[in-house]
Amino acid sequence: MSDSASDTDPELSTDAMDRFPVPAFDDLPDDLQDRIEEETDRAGFTPNVFSAMAYKPSHFRAFFQYHDALVEDAALEREEIEMIVVAVSGVNHCYYCNVAHGALVRIYADDPRLADQLVANYRTADINDAHRTMLDVAVTLTEHPTEVEPADLEALREAGFSEEAIWDIAAVTAFYNLSNRLAMFAEMRPNDEFHTLGRE
Repeated sequence: MSDSASDTDPELSTDAMDRFPVPAFDDLPDDLQDRIEEETDRAGFTPNVFSAMAYKPSHFRAFFQYHDALVEDAALEREEIEMIVVAVSGVNHCYYCNVAHGALVRIYADDPRLADQLVANYRTADINDAHRTMLDVAVTLTEHPTEVEPADLEALREAGFSEEAIWDIAAVTAFYNLSNRLAMFAEMRPNDEFHTLGRE
């Protein structure tokens, strides 16, 4: 664990999930403590997904390593990534991800209403045609993966997405389908802070 003291001490909420026990922060391996401290300093609180995923350290490492690759090595804007997450989580009815990533949509899009629109029905949200095409493909991959056709990829190309961006759309969609299902299975609960972030 880092020797430097953080401004906000990490605290793993015992009600981060209902179906599995949340470990004590001091019992975690040093690298998990470091990562959680870093996120707590950045956010001002410890997101419950970190508390929940700490249940199994090897899975925590793999989960957040892939998450970091998706957001740090992306041909998509962060706003677009979060729009995909919220649209996918909306059709999956994932409470944790709707709330937590809804906050991120509000922040990155600088729009206090967009996340609510995407959760309710992305097809009627105030988004451009390219983003609607992006979300159409993400939702098809979520709900009916065997129905994804070459025409869907062509529609993304025509909407202006590069080949790398098209890959990233699928990767983000697939990862958050995994995340949604795990969050729902464990009954992860969003932090209260997420409900109000980015609304003003």
